[in-house]
Amino acid sequence: ILHAGKQNKNGYKALIAAEYVGVKVELAENFEMGVSNKTPEFLKMNPIGKVPVLETPEGPIFESNAIARYVTRLNADSSLFGSSLIEYGHIEQWIDFAAMEIDANLARWLYPRLGYGVFLPPAEEAGIAAFKRSLGALNTHLASNTYLVGHAVTLADIIMTCNLYMGFSRIMTKSFTSEFPHVERYFWTMVNQPKVSKILGEVKQADAVPSPPSAKKSSQPKEAAKGKPKDEPKKETKKEAVKPKVEAVEEEEEAPKPKPKNPLDLLPPSKMVLDDWKRLYSNTKTNFREVAIKGFWDMYDPEGYSLWFCDYKYNDENTVSFVTLNKVGGFLQRMDLARKYAFGKMLVIGSEAPYKVKGLWLFRGPEIPQFIMDECYDMELYDWTKVDISDEAQKERVNQMIEDAEPFEGEGLLDAKCFK
Repeated sequence: ILHAGKQNKNGYKALIAAEYVGVKVELAENFEMGVSNKTPEFLKMNPIGKVPVLETPEGPIFESNAIARYVTRLNADSSLFGSSLIEYGHIEQWIDFAAMEIDANLARWLYPRLGYGVFLPPAEEAGIAAFKRSLGALNTHLASNTYLVGHAVTLADIIMTCNLYMGFSRIMTKSFTSEFPHVERYFWTMVNQPKVSKILGEVKQADAVPSPPSAKKSSQPKEAAKGKPKDEPKKETKKEAVKPKVEAVEEEEEAPKPKPKNPLDLLPPSKMVLDDWKRLYSNTKTNFREVAIKGFWDMYDPEGYSLWFCDYKYNDENTVSFVTLNKVGGFLQRMDLARKYAFGKMLVIGSEAPYKVKGLWLFRGPEIPQFIMDECYDMELYDWTKVDISDEAQKERVNQMIEDAEPFEGEGLLDAKCFK
């Protein structure tokens, strides 16, 4: 039994490990942080009252990494500790790195902003610098590795992901993480693993950095300090000058301006109705070339829409089939923001590793919409080429990708996914 809150990232480590090794770990019922962990019964398991604590038939265990190691060892056949002594050493190396370099430095940035410590700008700057240095080292390693150790998920990946989870979900915005594209790719690949997503659920990246407590307090007008009579007129003048600015800020926070329309909604009307094409694609079960493909070109409006080929830049990394499929699946999930304006086909090509990932996308407008480039980090992982529909060879390639033609460019298809 794991004593921890339902959203405790340190508790997630053991719960995810349990999914991988086939061990049943249950959360303690009605656990309430600040209450349950201060009871005499809990303090017998961990005298300093910290969570998580794992209650086992042989006795309690505290410290989240120790708990995750214990759970992993419950299945002697588990591969989470690797298949050799050197892999075991590297897994332990990355577990320590995740704790001492990632988690510790992230905490120096995040926790003071959440109010769990004194916010000091110089200390924050030092923490962010150290955190970026750690992420840079991790990014370099992941540039040529799908996982931290070997070619499959290990305990190091589980612990690293849980430590990164707090950062991605609370403070690491897209503008921050874009500096570390391989860390981004790794994190989203991991959180979309079925056994991981079962515990974490849907993960959304932070869209803003939390304001520190001192900044929130400073938004309130301060009382005029008492001083000598001769200073009072000057201080009153300052107070009157500052007060309207503060009130203006507060009004903006309470009544934000309406969100501007998407630029694509302002484009001239198109003869192509995207929903009509998606409906035709979905409902065509036979004679696909004669019905769906012909229907597509009859509908297609080159002035209102554009077609694009995409090719994954790092196909040599696609050495594990299910990892490659999850990578593509994650991309399509994160493209949900574009569903109103796009249609896509993604092909995973090849009968053996490394697998090639190629795609075809239909976008509203003459170019790839900027908001998609800004919001979906996967776009940077592909080379994009606009389709020249006057080129019959390119047009035929479009046809083949829409209908999942096999073989495609001389190779079989591992899978084909559609975004519609």
